[in-house]
Amino acid sequence: MPRKVSIFGCGVQKGGTTSLHAYLCEHPELSAPVQKELHFFDDESRDWSAPDYAALESLFPADDGAKHRFDITPIYGFWPPSIARIHAYNPHARLIYLFRDPFERAWSQWCMEYARGFETLPFSEAIRAGRARMDGLPPLARAQRIYTYIERGFYTGQVERALRYFPREQLLFLRSQDLLHDHPGALCKIADFLGISPFAATAPKREQPFEFTPPPVQPAMADLEHIASLLGDDMLAFARLTGLDVTDWPVLRRRFASPPAPGL
Repeated sequence: MPRKVSIFGCGVQKGGTTSLHAYLCEHPELSAPVQKELHFFDDESRDWSAPDYAALESLFPADDGAKHRFDITPIYGFWPPSIARIHAYNPHARLIYLFRDPFERAWSQWCMEYARGFETLPFSEAIRAGRARMDGLPPLARAQRIYTYIERGFYTGQVERALRYFPREQLLFLRSQDLLHDHPGALCKIADFLGISPFAATAPKREQPFEFTPPPVQPAMADLEHIASLLGDDMLAFARLTGLDVTDWPVLRRRFASPPAPGL
C-alpha cells in the first residue's frame, strides 16, 4: 500500500512557504513531491465523496523508501474544506503554519496578483471597496482565491479550524520572520516537531515562486491603519491562541499604542 503524505505546510500565502519547501527538500529523511503546491485538498473538481488518493501519492517518488512525504500548499489553511479533507486522509498528519504580519502579507499578495494580471484595482481600493467583488459569491468561488487580501489575514479562525480536527501536538505555529531571520532556530523547531534528525547547516533561503517587477507605488499609512482597524483585535486573539509573540507586527503596533503581551 502506498505510504501517505504525513507533513503539510498549510500557510500562510506570502508567508515564506516557498523557502520552507526548499529547506525541507534538502533533508535526507523527507520526500518532496514533483512540485511545490500540489493543490490536492483544495481542488474542487475532485469527487470528495470518494477521493482518489492514488492521484496524490503518485506525485511522489515511488522509491522514496521510509522518507516522510510532505506537501507545502499554503491555501490549505485558508480554504474552508481543506483541513477536514487532510484529516480524513491522514488523521496522524503534522501541519506546519508560517504566519506573517497580515498587512505585509496582504500587500505582497496584491503585488503578486497585480503582476499576474489578475488584479487591476489599486491596493488601497482592493482592500476597501474591492472587497465587494466577493459579495454573494459562494465560499469556494475562484474569486475567493484572488481578492481575499483582508480575509486571509483573519488568522484566529484558521487556527481554530485546525484545532477542531487535529490535536495541538500535531500543529506547529511559527512566525515567518523567524524562518527569515533565524532559519537555524526555526529549522531546529521543525525537526523536533517532525521527529527527524537536525537539519544540516545551510545558507538562508529567500525563495520566490516567480520574479516580478514591483509596482511603482507603495502602500500608504492609511492602508495600514485600515487593515489594523479590521484585524487588530483578531491578532490579539490569535496571539493568545498560538502563544506567538506578534507585538512587533505593524498591524498590532498601529492598532494598539501599547499592545498587551500574548497570553494576557
